[in-house]
Amino acid sequence: MLSPNDKKLEKLDPFYRPSVSKQKTSAEIISEARNALRTVRTQRPLTPREDQRKLFGSASSRTPENRPPSSFSVHASSFESSDSKPISGARLSPLELKPKAPASPATEEDPCPSFPKPPVDPAKIRRISSARARLFRAASQGALLPDRTLPPTQPKKRVESKETVMMGDSMVKINGIYLPESNALGHLKSHPLQLTYDGDFSEIKEQEMFKGATPLPSHLRSGGDQGKRRSRASSCPSSSDQSRLDTKAGSKADLQEKDTEIEVNEVFWNTRIIPILHELEKKENIEMLCAACTQLHHTLEEGSMLGNRFKRRTILLKTLYKLVDVGSDLLSLKLAKIILALKVSGKNLLNVCKLIFKISRSEKNDSLIQNDSILESLLEVLRSEGLQANTEAFLYCMGAIKFISGNPGFLNEMIGKGAVEILLNLIKQINEITEKSGTCLPNSGHLLVQMTATLRNLVDSPLARSKLLSISALPQLCTVMGQYTGDKDVCTNIARIFSKLTSYHDCCVALANYSRCYALFLNLINKYQKKQDLVVRIVFILGNLTAKNNQAREQFCREKGSFPTLLSLFHTFYELDLHSRKHVEEGDERPPARRPPAQAEDVLIKLTRVLANLAIHPRVGPAIAAHPRIVGLLLATLEYKSIDDCEELVINTTATINNLSYYQVKNSVIQDKKLYIAELLIKLLVSNNMDGILEAVRVFGNLSQDHDICNFIVQKNVHKFMIALLDAKHQDICFSACGVLLNLTVDKDKRVILKEEGGIKKLVDCLRDFGPTDWQLACLVCKTLWNFSENITSASSCFGVETTDTLLALLSSFLGSCMVLASAGSRLLLAALSVWDSASPLLLAQLSVCL
Repeated sequence: MLSPNDKKLEKLDPFYRPSVSKQKTSAEIISEARNALRTVRTQRPLTPREDQRKLFGSASSRTPENRPPSSFSVHASSFESSDSKPISGARLSPLELKPKAPASPATEEDPCPSFPKPPVDPAKIRRISSARARLFRAASQGALLPDRTLPPTQPKKRVESKETVMMGDSMVKINGIYLPESNALGHLKSHPLQLTYDGDFSEIKEQEMFKGATPLPSHLRSGGDQGKRRSRASSCPSSSDQSRLDTKAGSKADLQEKDTEIEVNEVFWNTRIIPILHELEKKENIEMLCAACTQLHHTLEEGSMLGNRFKRRTILLKTLYKLVDVGSDLLSLKLAKIILALKVSGKNLLNVCKLIFKISRSEKNDSLIQNDSILESLLEVLRSEGLQANTEAFLYCMGAIKFISGNPGFLNEMIGKGAVEILLNLIKQINEITEKSGTCLPNSGHLLVQMTATLRNLVDSPLARSKLLSISALPQLCTVMGQYTGDKDVCTNIARIFSKLTSYHDCCVALANYSRCYALFLNLINKYQKKQDLVVRIVFILGNLTAKNNQAREQFCREKGSFPTLLSLFHTFYELDLHSRKHVEEGDERPPARRPPAQAEDVLIKLTRVLANLAIHPRVGPAIAAHPRIVGLLLATLEYKSIDDCEELVINTTATINNLSYYQVKNSVIQDKKLYIAELLIKLLVSNNMDGILEAVRVFGNLSQDHDICNFIVQKNVHKFMIALLDAKHQDICFSACGVLLNLTVDKDKRVILKEEGGIKKLVDCLRDFGPTDWQLACLVCKTLWNFSENITSASSCFGVETTDTLLALLSSFLGSCMVLASAGSRLLLAALSVWDSASPLLLAQLSVCL
């Protein structure tokens, strides 16, 4: 009576025989396969380093006349003084619309209002305006006296200068010396003074900070004589006039507090800032000027005088602008830092950004930029200034930041100062503006080129990658790609970013989960099909997305036109590569071994990788295998390309054919052309490239399930090559070669081939060398030996005494250590050996436990 386990052994069928009655599910096929379906790896496309730092590299699609210049000059005259006026933070009160009756010209005490005067003649208005302009010009040159006087009893205000000017009809007193008025005015223009008028004249104070400047009298700054304004006021105050007087009286305390603050600032200005400005005016040497600039910045910061509301900002900026012409990069950086801290805008902001950009074009200045913390000032511009109003300034600001980001020493500093968040915020602003208006912001494409190039440099840092994921940057970048599809430079830079990001698992998953990216990538391939630098990166990204994500494979194939797009791209670059090959042959130029792939080859390498990855999907793989044009291009590539011409392309193409040959479907083009494929694989087997040999053996492992291929293998002596590969001491090669031998032993007539070239002994050696650590290989060897030993009565006569003893010891050790308990081949073989040769009771006891 046989036990249930013995009944299982009663029928001794060969292993690995294809099932005809029951088709296995895709999950079962994939779970049982080892290296039958494989993803393919490849190198990321190389981005060449530019020889010079420019806004747009040599590969840019922009023509020189359609892009901003990278070379220009910035001088003191480039800046304008109109931006130097401080911005008042006071809110103006609404105007009173109630009309007032003018005072009588006869007497101020007349309570009767007079009628309004008729409008003045326009010609007269023009004459008055011209006269007023001449008046102000004369006043600015110091040629006019003030229009108000002080009472004789009023004491003279404080004097902060050693020089005092008293003007009469024709004489001026300076430091107790009387000079003619013309000489005195010349003296004033060449010396920084504070003017004080006393006696019967009004008082004017003005401190000049640099030579050649002319003080503006205070009566012109303040708007004229308050006494005269009071005399021109109405003599009949209304209720509203009284309320305004009450309001002024109530705010008297606030005004006094403000006056105190102004006096404190005046003291700080005179005692701390003026001496530094005098040092800057000397221009003795660069070191002293740089030291003075550093001291000035610290002092302004200490006195809370940075920003755009400082009263003396005009004088400071004019002094700093003059020093730009000195021409020192170090000094210019220090000047730019102060100018940016003073919050300039408009043309001046543009010029200071250009100044920094110009300096940053030289790599030798990177250390100067790092020492002066210019990066923080540039990032502050992007953070605080308006994008739409300063697009050109942002362009050169971002250009400088792009250059800096190319230096690995700046990466941590940039990321730590929030560069990633700032750039993504700007990208979001651009996306929102474009979505609302329906058109792209002018010059935003130029700006995006700089921003995306900077991000491309930043994503080398793991911290930057994690930040990009945390703020959902990948969908924003895809949105930019969709909105700026016509800008090849922008799309290429974003493709470079994605090429780097998708090389990391978490980033690859994040992009794969954004379903809109697949249609976007297909659209770009169709639009720029012959633009190799962009297409090769898009295809590389698709290869990364489909490498380990079955959902991504399915999502991509569902997109409309996915296979026609890939097929068209394949055909385009196949023709380009074939054409370039003909030129090489006509010129008798043999390409050197191990050369880098040409541009067309590189696209084909990445494209065959995508096809190999897509073929892993259980529904996509059979569809590709049944596509005659795709399979035809793969075979044509394998036919005209040798592994010495382009190793990676040949190996990727063979791996794709291997994945497609896995599917045993009726309409498979691979199955229809299996003998032709087998002929092509022989030249790979006889090559000296072990990677190529391994791929060829894998394809034979799938094809050898067919009877015709088995006959071909025996006729061409391919089986001898497989047996020889068992000595390769290469685990994957041994596994694949053993798979081919296993398929051959299914046919009883071909089992004898294992005795040729010492096949049995080599299989046992593989079991000994790799079995303890590779249960799948051990199982495959045991299955092959089981097929070979079918229907024999003595293991010794089948394997030989020495081989049998070695085999029993190996299987006993595997079972004792529970290394290969899942291996049906080892268990069945051990049972057969125990029946055939009356193995030891200990071995039988172990066998019974396993079974």
